[in-house]
Amino acid sequence: MYYFKIIMEPIINIRGIVKKYDTVTAINGLSLAIDPGEMFAIVGPDGAGKTTLIRLLCGILKPDDGQISVLGYNPAIQLNNIKPHIGYLSQKFSLYGDLSIDENIEFFAQIHKVSDYSQRRTQLLDFMRLAPYRTRLAEKLSGGMKQKLALACTLIHTPKIIFLDEPTTGVDPVSRRDFWKILSELIKSGITIVMTTPYLDEAERCGRVCMLNNGQSMITDNPDNIKKLMKGTVIEIVCDKIRDSYHLLKNTGFINEVQIFGDKINVVLQDKNRQFPEIQNLMMANNINITQWRVIPPSLENVFISLLKS
Repeated sequence: MYYFKIIMEPIINIRGIVKKYDTVTAINGLSLAIDPGEMFAIVGPDGAGKTTLIRLLCGILKPDDGQISVLGYNPAIQLNNIKPHIGYLSQKFSLYGDLSIDENIEFFAQIHKVSDYSQRRTQLLDFMRLAPYRTRLAEKLSGGMKQKLALACTLIHTPKIIFLDEPTTGVDPVSRRDFWKILSELIKSGITIVMTTPYLDEAERCGRVCMLNNGQSMITDNPDNIKKLMKGTVIEIVCDKIRDSYHLLKNTGFINEVQIFGDKINVVLQDKNRQFPEIQNLMMANNINITQWRVIPPSLENVFISLLKS
């Protein structure tokens, strides 16, 4: 009996691309390959090149150097071959406030030359849980509902790839959760999702993550493998005087990283057995009471900051 291994070609291939704005290099020799059906996250601080990269992939911008292939085509010169198969949700997606939910979707269906869209629109509205509000004007929607409508408009022509540029920025936590439930269902249908996000907790839900900084990839891998790069032990501390504690620990000189998460502080230590007793003594000397502490697994945010400092 013979077994054949099916090798999938990347649906997106990026090789050594460079993009400059005058004297600023936004993308600097970046190479990536994204497979069909992936949920792929591009994370990084403001100015890292995330939006520029998405616009290059959508053919909105042209690279100064390097090669891009999307669905086997070069978006810089073969955009008409790609357009019917991609959807793009930008940071400032332009809904029409004086049109209803139904009318906005109809408008985008016409842009994409989808003539028989009624059934698809109804399916999307049911999927987004927007069906009860289909006659409501877009300007009357909440931020989370606007994002779901924007996604419905992006999906009306049934694209193979959707590009989402920071889709949950400025959206309340409940709407963020709902949006991610929708994305999780979409990925089951075989669509490829490429998204940028400043939230590393969101990136942990993706199959692979590219950590971008200064237009270059610091690491591209699945979240579990990226976390294995973490050097040191992460300790979560619950204490009083949280702000005073943060500033005190930031100035110790021997702690790699200090972060506040709500009412907790995370510290990264190279030698837990030696350094944590020093922290306890330091906080006691400053009348700060540690009520609880524990060793926790590293997050992508811990690793990202560690890579920035290395």
